[in-house]
Amino acid sequence: MRMTRIDWVLLPFLVAVLAGVALGAFLLAGFLGLGVLGLVIGVMAQRIELEKDGAVSNYMTTSLYAQQLRAQEGMSRAERAERRAEAQRLLKGLFVAKVVSAGLIILGFGFFVLFQLA
Repeated sequence: MRMTRIDWVLLPFLVAVLAGVALGAFLLAGFLGLGVLGLVIGVMAQRIELEKDGAVSNYMTTSLYAQQLRAQEGMSRAERAERRAEAQRLLKGLFVAKVVSAGLIILGFGFFVLFQLA
């Protein structure tokens, strides 16, 4: 996944917004807030990764899941390849979210234990 020109232009704004959210969580709830923010981001990223192929893990969506499997079986090879490529692009973006999540969890809960409980 290469960065395009617009990605490089928008990158400072994204970093500033993320830093603002992290600072807001820190000011609002301290290091514990950073850890909880990391947990929320991690759970959302994991849920998106689990549902990349369709609806899962709900008793109310069994018929929907069966319909999705039937639709995937009816796809041509090109459509299946396009779907796999789209899933790979999604997973690359989710990897960044998981790394940010892990960093916030380690930073938030680690410093909370170090400074508040020690």
